[in-house]
Amino acid sequence: MKRVATLSLLAGCAILIGATHARAQGPQDLAQVVALDECDPDSFNSVLGQSGTGFCHNVALSTFGYATTLSDLLNGAETGSPDPGWDFEPDQLTIKQGTVVSVVDQGGEPHTFTEVKAFGNGFLPPLNPGSATSVIPECSGGFKNIAVARTRVVQGSRLEVIGLSKGKHLFQCCIHPWMRMEVDVK
Repeated sequence: MKRVATLSLLAGCAILIGATHARAQGPQDLAQVVALDECDPDSFNSVLGQSGTGFCHNVALSTFGYATTLSDLLNGAETGSPDPGWDFEPDQLTIKQGTVVSVVDQGGEPHTFTEVKAFGNGFLPPLNPGSATSVIPECSGGFKNIAVARTRVVQGSRLEVIGLSKGKHLFQCCIHPWMRMEVDVK
């Protein structure tokens, strides 16, 4: 019996050492970013012909009036005053080199978290100020551009950005171009 207890204790120690070693090899630091929006499922999905569980879904507060209708979103974008509730939180982040930036979409719409050289217009002209058609190079081509498609974050999913070099990095949503964030890597 004493031998079984000793072997069990040794096995437990080996498992603990292995778990600690695996943790040391994994990401040391994690910085959380949340993509937020409150799209109104009725107005968004009816335009797309998708009632029920269409394009815009999982919006917890829409039944209480905390939702943006499609027409309000388009009008705000057109006039250059988009809905401030559609945002990345936090807006600015300072991290150590080697930190993983983990982006989670907690809104009802898909987004992208695309690194850009300078903020600018996205690939959907109706969501650009004045319906501008000039698109920044990083967003050009929309989801046909594999680099943009790789940065897509759909409802409830996670995107991890790794290997950022020291310096300032700008990220924006190529669909909703006012959703912007700066990450400073020290």
